[in-house]
Amino acid sequence: MGLFGKTPQKTPKEQVQEWCRGLRKESRNLDRQIRAIQREEEKAKASVRDAAKKGQKDVLPILAKEIVRSRKAVNKIYASKAQLNSVEMSMKNQLGVLRMAGALEKSTDVMRTMQQLVKVPEIQATMQEMSKEMMKAGIIEEMLEDTFESMEDDDLEEVAQEEVDKILFEVTKGTLGQAGHVTDKLPGEEEGAAAMVPSDDEGEMDDMRARLEALRS
Repeated sequence: MGLFGKTPQKTPKEQVQEWCRGLRKESRNLDRQIRAIQREEEKAKASVRDAAKKGQKDVLPILAKEIVRSRKAVNKIYASKAQLNSVEMSMKNQLGVLRMAGALEKSTDVMRTMQQLVKVPEIQATMQEMSKEMMKAGIIEEMLEDTFESMEDDDLEEVAQEEVDKILFEVTKGTLGQAGHVTDKLPGEEEGAAAMVPSDDEGEMDDMRARLEALRS
C-alpha cells in the first residue's frame, strides 16, 4: 500500500507480466469451452446413431447440422487461442524492448490481433479491458467503440447439405447416405406433423430437443 492507502501504480514490466497471465487464463477458459462443445457433439453423435437404427431419418439432418455447427465453433475457438498466443509472444517481446529502450513500444500486430479478439464472445469482456490498458500504455492506438461489439458469424448459420451428408456418413460408418433437405425444425414442430409422431416416441423427441438446445447455446 502506498501513501494514504492508495495502491502503487504498476511498472511497465509488472503490467506486461499481468497481461501475459491474463492471456494464459483466457486461453485455459477457451480450452474448457472446447471440451464442453465436444461433449455435446458426442451426445449428438449418439443420437444420430440411435435415430439411424430406429429409422428416424427426418431427425438425422437436424442432428448432423448441429454437429457441423459445433465443429465450426471449435475451429473458431482454436483460431482465437492462436491469436491469444500471438499477443502473449508480443508482450514478451515488449519486455525485451523495455530492457533495451526503457519504454514499451507501439505494435500494429498487437493492435490488429486485439481488434479481432474483442469480437470473440467467450473472452470479449477481458479483451476489452486489456485493450484499454494497452491504449493507456501506448502499445496500441485508440480503438473505436464499435470494434468492441460482438459480430454475428454467418458461417455458423450456413450449413451446406454436402457437410450434413459427410457427417451422417462418418457417424454411421457409411451405413447411411444422404439425409435429405436440412431444416431447423424437429419432427412434430411443423404444422400438421405432430400426428405423424407416435406417442411412445415423444420422450425421445423431447430428449433430442434438449440436446439441440444445449448445442445451440
